[in-house]
Amino acid sequence: MATMENPHAERQSALLDRIINTSARCTDAILEINHHLQDIIRANEKVRIAADLSSKYRRNIQYNLQMVAKSEESTPAS
Repeated sequence: MATMENPHAERQSALLDRIINTSARCTDAILEINHHLQDIIRANEKVRIAADLSSKYRRNIQYNLQMVAKSEESTPAS
């Protein structure tokens, strides 16, 4: 007597194969995205450094202007 196979086994196997393949493609896509994000982060590093320098320069100028203004206020007019 032949054993009766599960009528859903073939469909379940096909669905599991699709899920595994889709998961593998998603994993590959995520790895590629991570690689590109790392490239972007490296490319933006110089921009970040320039922005930091510019911000510090602006703060220094603002401080110096305030000190000059205070100095002019404390100096009696002749």
